[in-house]
Amino acid sequence: MSNRVSQLALGAENTKLSTRKTKQQHAVDDLLKRLSEYRNVASIRDVRYLETALSYRDQLSAVFLLTGSIGVIKSYVELFQKHHIPVFVHVEKIGGLSYDQQGLEYVANAIRPDGIITTKIQVVKKAQKLGLTTIQRFFLVDSEGLANIAQSLAQVEPDVIEIMPARIPEVLHKVREMTDIPVISGGLLRKREHAEACILEGATAISSSSQQMWEKSF
Repeated sequence: MSNRVSQLALGAENTKLSTRKTKQQHAVDDLLKRLSEYRNVASIRDVRYLETALSYRDQLSAVFLLTGSIGVIKSYVELFQKHHIPVFVHVEKIGGLSYDQQGLEYVANAIRPDGIITTKIQVVKKAQKLGLTTIQRFFLVDSEGLANIAQSLAQVEPDVIEIMPARIPEVLHKVREMTDIPVISGGLLRKREHAEACILEGATAISSSSQQMWEKSF
């Protein structure tokens, strides 16, 4: 009897896992489609700009939330999802939100964004098991940064990577040589020509906290 119960439990768990992977793939496909269409992501660092980003929803691929707290982040996520805009939560930037296993389970089951942003390998691994689309952020401050990216990607492959700062577009093609994972470039972007240079060097899209950059897709 116990073996039968165990088999049923295992079957239910496998079905749940399969459903989760299917939903995750649909979310990734939707994100990649939007990134290729608009190539423009709004990074929101201040709650005052939520409505501004929403007003540019027809020009944006997605929204990155880098502001808020555990008490309000769900309402921010729902605001954009209501208008069918993919929204990603930077788990290390949200006040009171833990990014350990329990915290990520809360993100996946209660907050329910389209995915998460993180700088940490272990968070990517845990989030993927929970069916969350993952964007891993890397900072290129010197030549060792490229080696760090290669080492990280050898351990785990997020769905998308974000390279910062964007004012070094000539390095992007080196990243593209490492991987075929879509690349978003962000940080220190204030002019459209800077963003366009990133795209020419291989970025799938750009991310920016500048409202002026949200006005038109690329």
